[in-house]
Amino acid sequence: MHEPDIEVHGDATRLATAVAGELRRRLAAVQARGEVPHVGLTGGSIAQRVHEELGRRGRDSDVDWSRVVFWWGDERYVATDSEDRNARQARTAFLDAVGADLANVHEAPATDSGLSLEDAAAAYGQELREHGAGAFEVLMLGIGPDGHVASLFPGHPALGVDDAPTVAVADSPKPPPERISLTFGALNRSRAIWLVASGEEKAEAVARALAADGSVEETPARGVTGLPDGATAITWFLDSAAASRL
Repeated sequence: MHEPDIEVHGDATRLATAVAGELRRRLAAVQARGEVPHVGLTGGSIAQRVHEELGRRGRDSDVDWSRVVFWWGDERYVATDSEDRNARQARTAFLDAVGADLANVHEAPATDSGLSLEDAAAAYGQELREHGAGAFEVLMLGIGPDGHVASLFPGHPALGVDDAPTVAVADSPKPPPERISLTFGALNRSRAIWLVASGEEKAEAVARALAADGSVEETPARGVTGLPDGATAITWFLDSAAASRL
């Protein structure tokens, strides 16, 4: 694995603007080569800011958003119209505004699908197998104050799942308790992984994740290592507060 790059921006607004701009540039370049990029989105407060910045530009971009395929690194297993859904937040702030093609927006099943949590997670994994590109062009992840990424939490059995692309998380320590998450095996199949963090409350977790020593059990973000051949470019996008303990 290559050493990760670290970009530090003055505050959350500048951070979100930088991430949104870099995403537009990368996707435009991929499309210029005639490829269809697959992007893994995340939730959380800084993701909301990034999505709002992307949505603010609307369709005024070099990116043809109708030819971008969207996935999520994790999802809360709640009703489709719940404000807790990462997918709903992204649609409201971003996807509708830029003209994303609904056929290219792959949401995990919600509770109103009638599926059990386990079956919903399996269904999302099967959808990724059938319609995924084999690797995300860009995967965006947040990091929690406890060091979690996606819905892979410290000390949780989901950390050890390596025989499926998705896992059902029935007892998340952070509400809502039921979630669907990609496993490390699926997360790491990415050409670029961007870990985005803002705020002093993230500083300790960021420092642990980037430290020379430490465990994935304690800080799951350390499990985000990219493709085994080292071809993944990993970048930490931080504001000054999140970087304050580096």
